[in-house]
Amino acid sequence: MKRRRFLSNISLAVGGTSIWSAPVGIAGTPVQEAGADKPLTGIRVTVPSTVQVNEAFWVGIRMVTVPFYAEWIPIWQRTRATVNGPFNKSSRGIRYMENVVPVWKEEVTISGGEGYEGPSRFSFKNGAGPYEADERPVRRLEGFRFTTPGIHYIRVADPVSGIVGVSNPIRVTSDQSEERLFWGNLHCHSIFGDGVRLPEEIYAFARDESFLDVFALTDHTEAITNAQWTYFKEVANDFNQPGRFVTFVGGEWTSTKFGHRNFIYRGPDGPIIRSSAPDQDDLEKLYAIARSQQALIIANHTASPGHTTKWENGHDPEVERLVEVYSIGGVNEMPASEANTVASRAKIGEIKGSHVVDALKKGFRLGMIGTGDDHDGRPGDSLHNLQEEPEGYKHLLGPGLMGVWAADLTREAVFDALWNRRVYGTTNNRTLLKFAVNGNPMGSELTGSGRLRFHVEAASNGLIRRIDLIADGKPAAFLEPDQLQAEWRFEEAWPVGFHWYYVRLTLEDDHLAWSSPIWINHAE
Repeated sequence: MKRRRFLSNISLAVGGTSIWSAPVGIAGTPVQEAGADKPLTGIRVTVPSTVQVNEAFWVGIRMVTVPFYAEWIPIWQRTRATVNGPFNKSSRGIRYMENVVPVWKEEVTISGGEGYEGPSRFSFKNGAGPYEADERPVRRLEGFRFTTPGIHYIRVADPVSGIVGVSNPIRVTSDQSEERLFWGNLHCHSIFGDGVRLPEEIYAFARDESFLDVFALTDHTEAITNAQWTYFKEVANDFNQPGRFVTFVGGEWTSTKFGHRNFIYRGPDGPIIRSSAPDQDDLEKLYAIARSQQALIIANHTASPGHTTKWENGHDPEVERLVEVYSIGGVNEMPASEANTVASRAKIGEIKGSHVVDALKKGFRLGMIGTGDDHDGRPGDSLHNLQEEPEGYKHLLGPGLMGVWAADLTREAVFDALWNRRVYGTTNNRTLLKFAVNGNPMGSELTGSGRLRFHVEAASNGLIRRIDLIADGKPAAFLEPDQLQAEWRFEEAWPVGFHWYYVRLTLEDDHLAWSSPIWINHAE
C-alpha cells in the first residue's frame, strides 16, 4: 500500500472551533496543599457516548480546581473525599489528591444545541456529592434527551467566571440494533497492593466521580491473602449494577520473569492466581488456569523496563486476547523512534522488541485497550503523574482509558466484547472511534478477495489532527482533518497473503487513540 495523504470526507462541527476540555497536564502542573484557596479553574462534563433519539440520558458535572493534597478525616466524620492518613501513603510515596472545588454553591447554565431537551440551569445548592452531606460540586443529573440524530455535545458554563466545559461527543442514532460505546478501566491498585484507598472507595470513585461504565480493581495478587481475595470478590460483586456500572473480578499476576498480566473473570467468582505460587509461576500455568475458568488475560505495560513482556516466552490465543497499548507508563504501541507521533507520550527507556506491534508481527491477535494502572485511588481521573516518586521509579504520564463497543451494559455483554476485541485505547479522552473493513468492526478476522473497503468514523471534543492507517506495523496512509469530527472512506485491492490494519488518532493537546486491529487473509 502506498503512503498517501487524504483530504476528503471530513465532517466539520461547531464552525471548526476547538471545544476541547483538556484534562490536567502531563507533568509540571502545580499542586496545592490542603487549606489553600481553591478557585474554580475548569468544568468537566461527561455524558454517555451513544444514545437513541428521544432516549433519556445522564450528564456528569464536576467543578474542578488546581489539584491539591486532601486532608484526612476519620471515615465516620467524612463529608467529602479525604483519605490522606498514615495508612494512605503508598510504598511509592503516593498521597491521595483531589481536584474538585471543596465547596461551590453557585448556578451553572446547560445547553445542547439543536434537538436538545433538558434543564437550562442547575444550582449546586441542590443535592449533594457522592458522599452523604458532600458539599463538593459533583453531580450526576438525569432527564436529558436529543430529538435529532447526529453528533451532539453538552455545554456547562459558569456565568460569573465565563468558564465553559464541553462534554465528550454523544452519538445520537435512530438505529436500535447498534452496539453501545462504554468506557472503562481494567487496571487499578489499592492500599492492599502499592496504591492508596480502600477497594470500596475506589469503586465508588470510578462510578460516581469518574463516571466510568466498566471497572476492575486488579491489585497485585502476590500481596493479597486468600481471605482478602474473598473480600475483593465481594466488593466487586456488590458494586456490579447491570445497566449502570459493570465490574469484574480480577487481579494482576506480577512476574518479574514473564512480565505482568491482568486476569479478568467472566462471572462473579474465580481463584486467585499468583506468580509467587509454586504451581502458578510460568505463563503456561497461568494460561491453563485461565482456560479452565473462562478468564481473559491482558498483557500490561509490555515495553517498560523492569517488568517487560518478552513475546517469545509464549502466548495463548484462546485467552490472551488483549494488550495494554497505553497507561501511566506511556505508549506500548511501537518505539518512539519509529512512528509515535507524540514524543511527550513516549516511554523513557522503552525496551525494543516488546511493543504491541512486535506481538502483532508474530501473528498474535491482540485487541488494544488503554488503562490507568492507577495507584492514587482515582480510576478514570488519575493524578498519579503529578506526584514525585522515589528514585528508581519510571517517569509517569497521564492515565489511559478503554472504549468498548458492546450490546448492552452487563457483565456478559461487556466480557463478550472484550473477548471479541471490540475495544480501543485512548490517553484518557472519550473520543468516539469506529474502524471497519468491508463492514466488519475492529477485532474481526476476514478471509476473501477483491477489494478492501476501509471506513473510519471519529468524533472528539478536541481537534482531530491526524488519522493514520497502520498496515503490518507501518504507517500506510493518513488523513489530516484538523476538525472535531471526521469520516474517512477509501478502497484498496485485497493484498495477497496475511495482513493486519489498525488506525491511530492524533488529537490536540498530545492526546491519542488506537483502534484494535482487523486481520485480513487472502482467499486462494
